[in-house]
Amino acid sequence: MFKLLHYKRLWLGLGILVLLTPLGLILPEEFGATGAWGEWSAQQIKEKLGQVPAQLLKLEGLWRAVFPDYTIGGMDKPWQVKCAYFLTGLLGVTVVVILCLGLGHWLSSSREQEEHDAG
Repeated sequence: MFKLLHYKRLWLGLGILVLLTPLGLILPEEFGATGAWGEWSAQQIKEKLGQVPAQLLKLEGLWRAVFPDYTIGGMDKPWQVKCAYFLTGLLGVTVVVILCLGLGHWLSSSREQEEHDAG
């Protein structure tokens, strides 16, 4: 069984970060930001730096986001866009947490099995 309560502070911190997600919508609007830091296309990097690393150009089309720009098709009204942003972020956090818990459980059960077999 997962020792979920053992990491109470971690869960609390993660919950606070999820609740702060709307800041990703509010702050760019307030300060006129054009996008998230580091989420630039090759063209945007070229505009900023004057050139694009060759390896980056090779990798640019490799990954396609499940929810590009944190949007969900058909949700076009401003309030729907904000809801989609929050929901896709929450979904992403949920998937990562489930994968990490599953991997941790699998690794710990493998270690326990090895110790049991050796002992």
